[in-house]
Amino acid sequence: MEQRIKISELNDFIFCPLSIYYHRQYDESMKVLFQRPKQLEGTSAHYKIDSVDYSTRKDVLQSIDVGSEEYGIVGKIDVYDMRSHKLMERKKHVNKIYDGYVYQVYAQYFSLVEMGYQVDKIIIHSLDDNKNYDICLPKDDSEMFKKFCAVIDRINRFDPSSYYPQDSSKCQQCIYSEMCDKALGG
Repeated sequence: MEQRIKISELNDFIFCPLSIYYHRQYDESMKVLFQRPKQLEGTSAHYKIDSVDYSTRKDVLQSIDVGSEEYGIVGKIDVYDMRSHKLMERKKHVNKIYDGYVYQVYAQYFSLVEMGYQVDKIIIHSLDDNKNYDICLPKDDSEMFKKFCAVIDRINRFDPSSYYPQDSSKCQQCIYSEMCDKALGG
């Protein structure tokens, strides 16, 4: 049986496949040792969601555990409004919608649907400027859905011993670069 993929790993894998290997090696209690200011800002921005203080409405689900057997995914959603059937992923600052962001909300979408919820709308919300970005549902964007499935397959087949980074700028930004024996110098 393949190891479950954490929803957050979908975006991390796009940045660097080795980051998932390191995430899995170091547990949550050690992450503060590796996080840089951007990661700390993101953690702080998620505080209202993680502490379930975003909304007091009973029909707004916040920071609930979700999972999809079909895709082998587990994680948490940020916000799901049961009245409007809207799923929202909050990010500290969004200036571009990256594929990894879409993969994350697709994972949340499929998890919620598999759990019996109806999802009619997906948005990514930028906290810094209070902007919303509509994301097409997987059924309405077959190209992105295929890419989502392909990245899950690549994660499941990933072999850290055969991976070699190609982008030194990513290595320089990586929180694990100092312990990675494959990091490219810059």
